[in-house]
Amino acid sequence: MKTAIISTIMLTASLASAAIPTASAKIDRAVLAGLGELKIPTSKVCTDAVFLRRVYLDMIGTIPTAAEARAFLADKSPDKRSELIEQLFKREEFCDYWANKWSDLLRVKAEFPINLWPNAAQAYHHWIRSGIKTNKPYDKFVREILTSSGSNFRVPQVNFYRALQSKEPEAFAQAVALTFMGTRADKWKTDRLAGMAVIFSQIGFKKTAEWKEEVVYFDSLKAARNAASGALKKAVFPDGTPAALTETKDPRVVFADWLTSARNPWFTRNIANRAWYWLQGRGIVHEPDDIRDDNPAGNPKLLVLLQRELVASKYDMRHLFRIILNSKTYQRSAVPASKHPQAEALFAHYPLRRLDAEVLIDALCQITGTTETYSSLIPEPFTFIPEDCRSIALPDGSIGSPFLELFGRPPRDTGLESERNNKPNAAQRLHLLNSSHIRDKIERSKKLQAAMRYTKGKPGNAVSTLYLTILSRYPTADELKIIRDYAQSQPGGTATRTETKTKSRGKIKDKGAGVGVRGRTALIDLTWALINSSEFLYRH
Repeated sequence: MKTAIISTIMLTASLASAAIPTASAKIDRAVLAGLGELKIPTSKVCTDAVFLRRVYLDMIGTIPTAAEARAFLADKSPDKRSELIEQLFKREEFCDYWANKWSDLLRVKAEFPINLWPNAAQAYHHWIRSGIKTNKPYDKFVREILTSSGSNFRVPQVNFYRALQSKEPEAFAQAVALTFMGTRADKWKTDRLAGMAVIFSQIGFKKTAEWKEEVVYFDSLKAARNAASGALKKAVFPDGTPAALTETKDPRVVFADWLTSARNPWFTRNIANRAWYWLQGRGIVHEPDDIRDDNPAGNPKLLVLLQRELVASKYDMRHLFRIILNSKTYQRSAVPASKHPQAEALFAHYPLRRLDAEVLIDALCQITGTTETYSSLIPEPFTFIPEDCRSIALPDGSIGSPFLELFGRPPRDTGLESERNNKPNAAQRLHLLNSSHIRDKIERSKKLQAAMRYTKGKPGNAVSTLYLTILSRYPTADELKIIRDYAQSQPGGTATRTETKTKSRGKIKDKGAGVGVRGRTALIDLTWALINSSEFLYRH
């Protein structure tokens, strides 16, 4: 019996594994069909080094370490890309990164104008992260948010209704439409929004004796009054279908039944489009939270394909990510093969995107082995954050730093994707080039000092370590020559006790444990140059 169960599990896993390449191939065919109509050529598949850095950033918001880069680049397995994707699903940073993404959309923030209070914000973030860690089906995740009742400290998902600047039914309807349908209800006709607002007009809020605690519940008294006045009969779903409400059943449950139905394209279209946007940098419908009749999908067949895959997988978000990440479309080079104006919109190449603020500062801290200091208008101990906490793991949008604010971290006021501003500006460039904040990280870094030591008498080893640490690749022969020439052009200096420098055939040799003054200066300058390069600052 036990053997039969194990065999069944192994067979199921094998079938699931075999289904991934098939689904990924369908994605590629749908993309190629769209491009073929306009005769747009695609970019080549990216190199292993580019894929490594890209998939780390897109899946876990983290750059690979030098050791991880070396191991992947040395691996000769033909399936190493798929295997890496599976490994990254298991990382704690995967949970941190996607909890951070969802916290932006769900407005997880303690202070004005949201006012969840730290207890509620941190509980809400923990609930979101736990759902991602356990791979909770997406329909269940949304249903729990929409229909739960209870204390905002003890039933964290009810904070969805509290994380708004208004408690009017129209505000609830707009938030639900934006977050789970990808549409901006404030642009709807008045009667359409009013019909959906009736569904959310029976939500009640009740204070408790505990500071800032509030109970969210289905208010049956409101329902009775609305039933008596005939208001419940005016409830209408966004597709124009009348919503049959009663005074005894929570209308949020009725709405959740309608929304999460496999027959309802609003639900799957939104999340499939968002998933594509998150991983590809551009929605099939773009902007991803502006789905409307006069903003059609660039490739409707591709969007329908992703919707069907999501439903068939029983709303498994990891399955959706997996088939996108394994596709050739995702793994294409960022170097365009065509100047056609629709090339990027139809996914002929991977689009360049600047790193998010949280991802960028985490990368700088990882490279230098340093930490950041965060602060909040709300005093400790409510907002105390350990120094080794990564920015992608911050549980509350009210906790931040000057760097995060400067580099466009979203304020989490509206739930719009456009709240995040990744457009580079002069102040950001100056900060990276000339601030004491970045200078101290580089020049006082024991981790970089260790990386800068020449090993085994080969100057290129230190340079290669820096390239792997910062860019996740080895330097080219031309880059090595440029760096060597630059090092030799630096003013001379006296070697330290353990360092002896000699010149031979235009190369600097190290006969000791470290790097000469001239070599170390060149390597520090190299570090500055690499972290200010577009190759480091952008996803590509």
